[in-house]
Formats: sequence, structure tokens, C-alpha cells
Amino acid sequence: MSQAARKMTADVALSESGGGRSYVFTGTWRHETAEAMAAKLDGLARKGDGAAQFDLSGVTAMDTAGAWIIRRFMTRVVGPSRDNVHFAEGGQRYVELIDALPAELRSPEKNGERLPLFQRIFAPVGEVMAATWEDIVAAMYILGSAVRGAQLKLGRHSGVSPAAIVHQIDRMGVKAVPIITLMSFLIGAIIAQQGAFQLRYFGAEVFVVDLVGILQLREIGVLLTAIMIAGRSGSAITAEIGSMKMREEVDALKVMGLSPVGVLVFPRLVALTVALPLLTIIANFAALVGAALVAWGYSGITIPTFLARLQEAIDFSSIAAGMIKAPFMALIIGVVAAVEGLKVGGSAESLGRHVTSSVVKSIFVVILIDGLFAMFYAAIDF
Repeated sequence: MSQAARKMTADVALSESGGGRSYVFTGTWRHETAEAMAAKLDGLARKGDGAAQFDLSGVTAMDTAGAWIIRRFMTRVVGPSRDNVHFAEGGQRYVELIDALPAELRSPEKNGERLPLFQRIFAPVGEVMAATWEDIVAAMYILGSAVRGAQLKLGRHSGVSPAAIVHQIDRMGVKAVPIITLMSFLIGAIIAQQGAFQLRYFGAEVFVVDLVGILQLREIGVLLTAIMIAGRSGSAITAEIGSMKMREEVDALKVMGLSPVGVLVFPRLVALTVALPLLTIIANFAALVGAALVAWGYSGITIPTFLARLQEAIDFSSIAAGMIKAPFMALIIGVVAAVEGLKVGGSAESLGRHVTSSVVKSIFVVILIDGLFAMFYAAIDF
């Protein structure tokens, strides 16, 4: 056997005298010898009464893998209690490494200790509720800090730049016009086609104008626009703030005496609050144009007839009902995106997870708010 191979060998011997057991470890206990020594220790492991002594003075080298094999062997021989373990003189640095490892790595269920049914059912619910409450508190902090940032004087040293707000409006509003217009045009056309197809059985195809007008202006227009902005701009806000947090740029702003919320979040909230209502107006016009063209081509309803019927079907409340929701949805999207962005850790996995969470939570809360507004409008007959 070569000298290198001899250095990589390990061994263990059991000696019993006077009713006591002593395990003598020698050689190199590293990951190279872990598999072979684990099998040998399994053959020696038998639960005995009383304590046992472990002699590590003959060990020449040890890593975490070797220490864990010995620690597992000690637990199987004398149990998890440290009182039954005695170490011989020598090898003290290896003793410290072994003591640093846990006695067991198995879960309570694998040890036969199943959690109570009540705890297994309601513990996840409690964790979700606690996390939701933490998100609400963080959202209130973001919103309050943004309102305080709005009270800052616009100047050279304020940290709030009008140019930043205009830049964000361009990114979130102007550049979103094509996709919002196309989506709304198709949605309006689809609603008109399906509505006309069903109303044809009753000879009431002209009422498709009422259907499209009321549905688009009160519900669909602002809701789909907000969902699109949540996926497009909300994810971008989370990714930008999360990346800055990963690169410690947020901490740098604090060191410079600037509020990260005032510098990073406030311009984006203002931009969303301005852009979303304007995009909703564009979406409504695009949807009505698509519906008018489909009604003309599919049902023979001419453009003048469509406009005349639309004027009779809708009133100011139909327009206002949808537009009132837009600023609230914009604030929700911005606040949720900012909260998730500031929760990003130091890994790319954390960034991806919080971007996904931002989009999902934003869309869920936007739909929830839309439902609450619908019930409120019904209650006040608006």
C-alpha cells in the first residue's frame, strides 16, 4: 500500500473491560473514508447500559462528514444525552467539532412524534395570517412614508425629483399604451361578438351595445388595465427595488441621509396614480371601437346606431364608477410591489420569489377591491 493510501485509511476498535466500553478511533476520518466507516460503525453499534468512552487520540484528520458519522454512532450507542459520553485524553479539537453537531437530524414525525391534528391544520393558517398582518403593517409604513415624502419641498436637496416622476410616467404609462390598446380592442370585440351571438336568439342584438358599454366602463376596463399594469409595472418595481436592495444601494441611500421610500417608491406611486386612470380611458375607447366594428360587421349595427344606443345606455355614473377605482388600484399595485421589493434577500432566488409574489398579491387585491367597490355601488345605488 502506498504512503498516500495509508494516510487515507481509518479504523475503529471496541474494547471492553470491567463492564465498560471503549471505542478507539484511528486514522483519517474524512469524506473519502466516510462510506466504508459508516458501514463498519453500523456493525459495532449496539445499545448498551451505562456510559461509554471514546478515544480520538489516534485520529490524524477529520472533516464534518467524519465528525457527523461519529456523532451519529455515539447517539446510537449511548443515546442523545451528553452525560453518557466520555472522551479520552487527546484529540480535543475533534471533540469540539463533534459536540457542535446536533444529536439527531430526523424530524419529529420520523421519530414517531406526530404533531396533533389541530396543530397540523391550523398552524399553516396562523402563519399565513401572521404574514398577512406583517404585509399590512409594511404597506401602511410605505404609504405613510410616501405621503410624508409628498409634503417635501421640491428642491435640489429634497431627494424628490420631478424629472424622476415624469420618467416613471413615461415608462409605466406612455410605453404601456400599445399593449393596453390592443388588449382592450380585442376584449371589446370578443364581448360584442359573444353578446350578439347569444342575444340573436331573442332578436335583441341591439342590446349588445348596452352590454359592452356598461360592462366595459364600470368593470372590465379598469380591472383588466390594472391587472396588466400589475404584471407589467408592478413586477418591474419589485425587481428594481429588490436589485437595489441586493446590491446594498438602499442602505447607501440611508447612509446618505435620504429616505429610500421617498427616493424610490414615491415617484413610482405618483406615476402609477397618474398613468392608470389615463390608461383606463384609452382602454375604454379602444374597447368601444372594437365592439362597434364587430357589431357593424357581425350584426349589421351601423356606427351611428351604435353611438346613439351607447348614449342612451350609459350615463355619468357608468363612467365615474370605473374611473373612481383607478387611483385606488394604482396605489395598491405600487405599495404591494414596493413591500415585496424591500423584502428581497441577497439571492437571485429571493428576487424571483418576491417578484412572483408581488404580481400574484397585486392581482388578488385588485380583484378584491373591485368586488368591494361593486358591493358599495350596489348599496348606494350608484
